[in-house]
Amino acid sequence: QVQLGESGGGLVQTGGSLRLSCAASGRTSSTIAMGWFRQAPGKEREFVAAISWNGGTTIYADSVKGRYTISRDNAKNTVYLQMNSLKPEDAAAYYCAACQRTSDCAGGIVRSWGQGTQVTVSS
Repeated sequence: QVQLGESGGGLVQTGGSLRLSCAASGRTSSTIAMGWFRQAPGKEREFVAAISWNGGTTIYADSVKGRYTISRDNAKNTVYLQMNSLKPEDAAAYYCAACQRTSDCAGGIVRSWGQGTQVTVSS
């Protein structure tokens, strides 16, 4: 079992940037794919981005392509989500996820979830 803990959420103005972090712990934390999801009030949780265990493959939702960048540092067991050009519609609770592979993350097949971190975007 992989344990995940997110940080870095907060309030930002439209057009601003934030970087989320997800610290992973557990025996296989450096050998699994990791992803980010988000859930806005009244909406279903949606896939945002995923990265393979070695960082060689990344996948993004169309809504964030070109604005968000997912990366990982296996030496620190940490995954990052750099969010630029933020829009009000990006506001949500962001969740870190551990998956067997990036395609699993994209398909919502998640092994472990973090507790979430809130991102608020003011217009």
